[in-house]
Amino acid sequence: MNSFKILAAALALAFTSPAFASDAKSPIIGAWRMTSLEVGAEGNLQAIPYSGQLVFTQGGTLSVQAMNPDANAADTPYTSKAYEAYYGPVEIDDAKKMFAITVESSLVRSLIGQRLERKFEVTGDKLVISPVDAAEGWRVSYDRF
Repeated sequence: MNSFKILAAALALAFTSPAFASDAKSPIIGAWRMTSLEVGAEGNLQAIPYSGQLVFTQGGTLSVQAMNPDANAADTPYTSKAYEAYYGPVEIDDAKKMFAITVESSLVRSLIGQRLERKFEVTGDKLVISPVDAAEGWRVSYDRF
């Protein structure tokens, strides 16, 4: 009888607790090191020197850090003084190969509260991220840490 009670309790936990649910892990989850940043017109992207990393957590957050080695580089909508940093909750849609982050905190304060949607492609330990609107003119590549 005790064995039955233990089995019943274990089954109840398995079906009600997210910790025991069989959530498949997205291939984008993990830490990534930037290998290239390309910018320019669609079909004519040019590599520019940049370094950085991003981390997608299983808990549903994304953290982004990136730096232009030219400290005098002009600010962009995502950078201040050649640096980019933001984080927030992220939604990942593996079927559509897209994710969206709602910026919770950012070096560039005007990004806070914005929802940024991106396309992604994971091939082995390689990740490529690009904007949903190709007219934005950029693509970033990463290797898994």
